[in-house]
Amino acid sequence: MLRLAVTGAGGFLGWHVRVLLRALGWPEPTVITRGDLADPAAVAAKVAGVDRVLHLAGVNRGEPAEVAAGNVQLAAQLADGLRHAAVPPGSVLFANSVQAGNGTPYGDSKATAAGILADTGLPVDDVLLPNLYGEHGRPYYNSAVATFCRVLAEGGHPEVHADRELSLVHVTDAAARIAGVPAGGSWDPAMPALRVGVRELADRLARMAATYRTGEIPSLTDRHDVRLFNTYRSHCFPAHYPMPLPRRADPRGELVETVKAHGGSGQTFCSTTRPGITRGEHFHLAKVERFVVLRGSAEISLRRVGSTEVLRFPVDGDEPVLIDMPTMWVHKLVNTGADELVTLFWTNELFDPGRPDTWPEAVEQTRAKPVAVGA
Repeated sequence: MLRLAVTGAGGFLGWHVRVLLRALGWPEPTVITRGDLADPAAVAAKVAGVDRVLHLAGVNRGEPAEVAAGNVQLAAQLADGLRHAAVPPGSVLFANSVQAGNGTPYGDSKATAAGILADTGLPVDDVLLPNLYGEHGRPYYNSAVATFCRVLAEGGHPEVHADRELSLVHVTDAAARIAGVPAGGSWDPAMPALRVGVRELADRLARMAATYRTGEIPSLTDRHDVRLFNTYRSHCFPAHYPMPLPRRADPRGELVETVKAHGGSGQTFCSTTRPGITRGEHFHLAKVERFVVLRGSAEISLRRVGSTEVLRFPVDGDEPVLIDMPTMWVHKLVNTGADELVTLFWTNELFDPGRPDTWPEAVEQTRAKPVAVGA
């Protein structure tokens, strides 16, 4: 368990690093802001004695001159602060790029930044990262995956202007590599890559979106399928939920099709919950999980990890709906009625007590801001 300091903690990779550390119960990393980087004394105070400094801050998009100058300046500011530290950190990790030194303003600035950090004399782990994708990436900025997912979530069709092969790594795998987290959960610090053409990627995501439009689960044949689907779902939440479910009745009774999963395994279970009782209070890093209340009334509450805003969905068995829990959102279900609650749960994988992918955390936080959805 390392003591870490992080630049770029609010960015795409930085947020995923903090979520993974939170799941594992590691100490909150010390955050070095852009304002801190402008003050060598502030940086020195924050890095003093930590085990590792993670330099994740960078400039990926913009005018070429601004991108080049930004990456070099950030590294130079951090290096200045490192030299002033009373107790130097144990090491520095630099989130570099496979494009380093490729002759572009971005690639050359990343290579220069690596050299600046190496000149501090501290051990530097220069990690060359490929294209990263994952939940809550910024469309038109972080990756083609984020862009395609947002376009599909809004009902559009991704446009592919030039096809080429991509090497994609899920951001939680990169977070594990960067933070020094050993393998053993839903992450893999070896960063297994998905090699896929841009057009094939767009088609793959479009098929997932088309299947999921009616609440059906697409075929999830490998870990990248699961993570691409979770990434797509992150762009659907909360606007697409709750999703209504068709109810069919005849003289024998009623039927509700709650889960239709294409070509995959999974686990379905049903629970009863007494009035006033809460279930959940945890989040998942990779698991796909569905809640459907079949009898009684309840409130399903969710909060994105690291946020204080709570989303609340009132649900009732008289009008069955599905709500799929987005990964990296803390969630709970509370029986708000006077009678016993009957709820169906489905997950895309069989429960493994040794690797449950269930990380305890309360939904309600101090100063949480409630937001009612679908009331």
